[in-house]
Amino acid sequence: QNTMSINRICTQEAATQIGLLINQNSLFSFTADEEFDELCFEFGLELDEITSEKDIISKEKGEEKAKGASDVVLYKIDVPANRYDLLCLEGLVRGLQVFKERISLPRFEKIIPAEGEGQRLIITEQTAQIRPHAVAAVLRNITFTKDRYDSFIDLQEKLHQNICRKRALVAIGTHDLDTITGPFTFTAKAPSEIKFKPLNQSQEYTASQIMDLYRTDSHLRHYLHLIENKPRYPVIYDSNGVVLSMPPIINGDHTKITLNTRNVFIECTGTDITKAKIVLDVIVTMFSEYCEKPFTVEAVEVVYPNGKTHIYPELAYRTEKVKPEYINKKVGISETPSSLAKLLTRMCLKSHVTGNGNHLEVEIPPTRADIIHACDIVEDAAIAYGYNNIQMVIPKTYTIANQLPLNKLTELLRLDLAAAGFTEALTFALCSQEDIADKLGMDISATNAVLIANPKTAEFQVARTTLLPGLLKTIAANRKMPLPLKLFEISDIVVKDPNTDVGARNYRHLCAIYYNKSPGFEIIHGLLDRVMQVLEVPPNEENGYAIKAAEGTAFFPGRCAEVFAKGQSIGKLGVVHPDVITKFELTMPCSVLEINIEPFM
Repeated sequence: QNTMSINRICTQEAATQIGLLINQNSLFSFTADEEFDELCFEFGLELDEITSEKDIISKEKGEEKAKGASDVVLYKIDVPANRYDLLCLEGLVRGLQVFKERISLPRFEKIIPAEGEGQRLIITEQTAQIRPHAVAAVLRNITFTKDRYDSFIDLQEKLHQNICRKRALVAIGTHDLDTITGPFTFTAKAPSEIKFKPLNQSQEYTASQIMDLYRTDSHLRHYLHLIENKPRYPVIYDSNGVVLSMPPIINGDHTKITLNTRNVFIECTGTDITKAKIVLDVIVTMFSEYCEKPFTVEAVEVVYPNGKTHIYPELAYRTEKVKPEYINKKVGISETPSSLAKLLTRMCLKSHVTGNGNHLEVEIPPTRADIIHACDIVEDAAIAYGYNNIQMVIPKTYTIANQLPLNKLTELLRLDLAAAGFTEALTFALCSQEDIADKLGMDISATNAVLIANPKTAEFQVARTTLLPGLLKTIAANRKMPLPLKLFEISDIVVKDPNTDVGARNYRHLCAIYYNKSPGFEIIHGLLDRVMQVLEVPPNEENGYAIKAAEGTAFFPGRCAEVFAKGQSIGKLGVVHPDVITKFELTMPCSVLEINIEPFM
């Protein structure tokens, strides 16, 4: 699912703000839960469940365990995974307030300190092979309460699991700036050279000891693999050698944030600079409202190994132009340009009409990293208008659904092969390199196979280039069944093709196998004749089909033939080589037919 849930106990500030949206006469009674449900739906969200900590524990562990748990109401809201700005109460409340036109969208401002007064983060060349990118910012004179602090930590964790891809792309570090002194250095050192006291620990450890310490930790052990096999570990120091963090694992205890923290230094390190900039923008825009001067962020200068510098956060605003008729056509409505501009403004996309009403100029704030294309703007307009308000009309054109011809041919052939006494098998589209190469006596480079970049298991390394290995493995798993075993499969194989947009192409293959005490080549040959008969392809070389002697690494010498149909080679049939049979852990001979059925379309 493309959703992420927010579980937050709505108290005090959040209660006040959301409660006022629903019922001006009641602070946060939520007697009208249906109204809040409806409000979420109008905003493109879903109120998944209204519960409490006590109810959750009671359901999972029984009423006895739930005694003493909190009765405070908990609202579980499903948020689209690309709406990073709604992953905390601050962003959610702000979005709903703007949607209900109770407040205007705030303008975020980047404060660049005078020369020599700002913070700097220096990146060394040692980080290049581990986590080469880093961005940073400062939230100056911020005021934390218990709720704000919890929300601040909660947002970081949600971003880590979402856009940061479990810290693989980006890791977030937040520090009490008053406990450290800049400039800061982001470098990489051997594990034995790094020593500091990790967050909430009572003593110092080396980096190697820290990895061992958290190997059984239910939370942090999932991130150790990101750096544990690297010769150097990334680490951030201040000018006095104090360790801020060892990303992406743990922060230092020295810079721990508390409710009394007034200045927060935020650093995001990672392997994807675009994601790092988005994450930094989200965090500072969500919590800068608690700064002494609301919605302002102090910039940090980042110095790269080549000497170039860049100021972060970017907090970039950009404008896009969209034609009103384009929005109306895509959504299926007939709104005026000014009305559409108002709808988009309610979705935090400040808009106004330009060019004599021919265009809408839409300002994309730094909180809306999900707006990439004009269609994203159209989607927000549709949400603000209300999907239930779009008039249902009968399409002006109609079509009659029909089966894809190739699939129709496949279904018909399946029926005829089953009628010929063969049993259908469905095998995996992915297999190991060994299955399609070594076991068939071929080199993997000669197979033209599509390799999986990050296979989770050795059994699923490549897309299959032939159906034969799958059927042989199926027979090996059913050796105790009575003989003969007659199997077939009609499915796609995949091979590289640089002429296609995806670099690969699918072909629909038919493969049949006969496994018995004798090879049964005549049975497979007879099956080929029957297939050609039902396809109405006559047995002649000119405009029909024919077989010619051939060789193949998977076939017994002198017992292999190439099948030609309509002037082109479509496959092979023959007796499988004894070496292939042995490699697939079989003990008896078999014959096989494999052809491409697409030329018969």
